[in-house]
Amino acid sequence: MTALGLELCDVSLQAAVNDGEQSVRPLEAPGGSTALLSWPAFVAREGKDFIYGRAAEGIWHVQPRNVCHNFLAHLSREASPLALDGKFLSYSQLGYFFLRDYGKQSFATMPDKIVLAVPGTFLKDSATEDEKVGLLLGMAQELKWPLVGVVDMACAALCDPSLPGAHAAWPIMVVDVHLDNAEITLFLTDGKLKRVDFLQLPQTGLAQLLKQAVTAMGNRFLRHTAFDILADGRLEQAFYRQVKDFALGGVPEFHFQINTAKRAYEMTATREQLLADAQPFVAALATAVATVLRKHSLDPHACTLALTERSSAVPGLEPRFRQAGFHHLQRLPRAAAALGAARLAADLPVPTDVSDVPVLTGVTLEQANLRRGTVWEMRLKRAVIPGARQVPTHVIIDGIGHPLLGNGLVKIGSPGLPNLDVTLPAPFRATPDCVVLLVRDAGRLWLDEAGASATGTVFLDTSSRLPVEAGDRMIVRVGEIGTELLFATCRSGRDIGANL
Repeated sequence: MTALGLELCDVSLQAAVNDGEQSVRPLEAPGGSTALLSWPAFVAREGKDFIYGRAAEGIWHVQPRNVCHNFLAHLSREASPLALDGKFLSYSQLGYFFLRDYGKQSFATMPDKIVLAVPGTFLKDSATEDEKVGLLLGMAQELKWPLVGVVDMACAALCDPSLPGAHAAWPIMVVDVHLDNAEITLFLTDGKLKRVDFLQLPQTGLAQLLKQAVTAMGNRFLRHTAFDILADGRLEQAFYRQVKDFALGGVPEFHFQINTAKRAYEMTATREQLLADAQPFVAALATAVATVLRKHSLDPHACTLALTERSSAVPGLEPRFRQAGFHHLQRLPRAAAALGAARLAADLPVPTDVSDVPVLTGVTLEQANLRRGTVWEMRLKRAVIPGARQVPTHVIIDGIGHPLLGNGLVKIGSPGLPNLDVTLPAPFRATPDCVVLLVRDAGRLWLDEAGASATGTVFLDTSSRLPVEAGDRMIVRVGEIGTELLFATCRSGRDIGANL
């Protein structure tokens, strides 16, 4: 029986399939793309026809009055800005047309079950839930979709089976960014994963961030070239595409180029400029998260923060949270909510009537893939040493040097665990799941977040793949038990003390 999870996010609709035999896997967007913003919820009117997704986004700045991108955020019977035959269509009609087009392009055959992962704002109170979920149920019935469940998007994302899982002892805060707003969802894990608070930030979405970045970069472009790209919609659209690639691409600098019939205009922008442009946006999200922490008397050091693919793409957001004390931070992969919804679909029966479709804001700890056992944490402290540093050959623990052997993985863990390359001090015997993995690749030694997290209860204050070099220190701690690992390079493995 094929089950489909559909992530109903206006930044980019994502789908995942669970066929009951293979692992749950994400599907490509229409056209074969897996990139962020690959199928955004844009609708545009062209004469008496409508175009959707990337095609509609492609004329956003050329024909702004003919484009709508907030129909999912405002899903209701209220009139939208788009009219047909002199009558303004409702937001729910645009949503129906968009989902119908998406289904035609995405579903080669109709699945046996579908679970919709919806934004948290759809379920923020009973009145909103009745309206928005009721409209979705009507759309699914009209489209003949075999809907078996509606689940909060943040909750579904934490059920992604590919995640190593946060620890069940910690509260979990999910930060997500949509096109028109941002959402912060707090979950507690007392017996089950349960949503206990939700905060929506209107007008704090990727659409606003990109528009602000276009204006700021456009002003720099004007000063640099004396050419105003904002004076013509087609040129502004081309400039918008370049700004979007820069903002979401993570590159250190970007070369802008606008061609006209007379000449080409060029400018190189830096990551520092982009980070400065995004600061008000980042500050608003950081302030909102701090508000939720204060409301529930939570310590960021004892709270897991999960960033969706969309929020982790916001320039400067992740470093801001790390500076605020969130050392237990997870980056959710693309289509995490769709993958989690597809996983949940397998456990949900097909209802006899569409009105019986369950609405979920919480799941069991097993469905959420949360880890139990002793909580332990590891932090890597990079050495501040000028010049290139060598690949470490040894790690020093309590004054004793241990060679880092092996061509593939280096396994550092609690005493008594099998196949260890380096054993932690004896007190760690009480924490049998404490394992840190280092990976050898391309002549270097790397700390691999996915590989380490999958082995046990690991929280890493690092990026997903970080080189470990001579002079770096690693703090491993569980409760009151802790130790420091110093990585060093020795010219000879015979006498560590004489060669440090």
